[in-house]
Amino acid sequence: MDCSIAVGCGLAAEFFRFGHVEAKYQDAILLYALLVVVFSFLLEVYAPWRGRQISERLSKVLFAWLVSFGLLVGYLAISKTTESYSRLWLVYWALLMQPSALLVRFGLYRLLMLFRLRGCNTRYVLVIGTGRNFEAVQHYFSEKNIYGYRLVKVIEHVSDEQSLAELESFLATGASIDECWLSLPLKLSSFVQPTMFALRHHTTNIRLIPGLSDFPLLNYSMTRLGDFPTLDISCSPMDTANALIKRLEDIIFGFLILVLISPVMAAVAIAVKLSSSGPVFFKQQRHGAAGRPVTVYKFRSMQMHAEEGDQVTQATKGDPRVTRVGAFIRRTSLDELPQFINVLQGRMSIVGPRPHALAHNEYYKDLVQSYMQRHKVKPGITGLAQVRGFRGETDTLEKMQRRVECDLEYINSWSLWLDIKIIIATVFKGFVNPNAY
Repeated sequence: MDCSIAVGCGLAAEFFRFGHVEAKYQDAILLYALLVVVFSFLLEVYAPWRGRQISERLSKVLFAWLVSFGLLVGYLAISKTTESYSRLWLVYWALLMQPSALLVRFGLYRLLMLFRLRGCNTRYVLVIGTGRNFEAVQHYFSEKNIYGYRLVKVIEHVSDEQSLAELESFLATGASIDECWLSLPLKLSSFVQPTMFALRHHTTNIRLIPGLSDFPLLNYSMTRLGDFPTLDISCSPMDTANALIKRLEDIIFGFLILVLISPVMAAVAIAVKLSSSGPVFFKQQRHGAAGRPVTVYKFRSMQMHAEEGDQVTQATKGDPRVTRVGAFIRRTSLDELPQFINVLQGRMSIVGPRPHALAHNEYYKDLVQSYMQRHKVKPGITGLAQVRGFRGETDTLEKMQRRVECDLEYINSWSLWLDIKIIIATVFKGFVNPNAY
């Protein structure tokens, strides 16, 4: 299907560009079709859709097609064959392919939903469990069958003996089930083995859905360490190929943005220098990825002054230390622009949790749950908290808690598409900071 879309859109783009189809572009079209299939396999586009959100699947599709197209253009540039291809044709092709690939899959997903609502393409499930997670599973999968699972038997676990007796009684009826889900708290994990023994004569898939809702989960997944399967309940999303994707994003976007804003940075630097004595840049140690200290740059917005010891006093309304130029660049976030240099250095990312002063981290780490988990990724110039309005002075514990919640949500759901959305949101509403002093 993907090959057909790539080839069909390539031929259609030729027709739109030239009014007829030419055979000379077939090599590029076939190469791209191959790249799409390869990267779709690598990015798990062809993994089963059952039980998955449509947004998750479509984001993988879009990323695979964009990466493949970028590699094709890169290959044409390296091989010095770009002049052999019409640039307008490439644009037409790209504009046709990406929407077509997404629309076809969306249509298939909707078609699957209709089939499943009528009882087709369905797996029948037995659920055993207790607690809030058990109730949530029932609610999630009992209303509709759009995910392709139907709960045919639910056993609430009161004791091992009671649950096993109900399970054996149900199996004795000869009912056919495709899946057995054990939605149990970790303290009841000993029940897994007798359940597996009771189902030893069946080909039923057995899945453990541990009750982890009471844990502050972060980027949870399954990992195999040697011969041992592990459940990751608090891990960085940048321990895999995501780190390379994120770094390429920072280098490409960071370089382009730095070139575009260089005249603005030069103007701000002159204004800061003329407004008061002292250096143009303000340098401060902040926590970077994995909690390692990094030096972060900002345009200086205050008069030169000394703090007592390691104390860091946040700017407040009417703060006499803030210069007139400093007040303006703080409100418009222009003081943050030098951090794009930090991005190219690899100390920061364009998108990520905002870096706090070391003294603030020491103060809040015992007051806000999972506070230090925000340092599992590089700090960012902008972030989810900033585009949602949680920026500026954190004069109450609640404000810091809301900011940290946004940071952890970002880490837990990171994707390239999420970064792009945050960057776009920052352009439209993330620069002006009414809370800045």
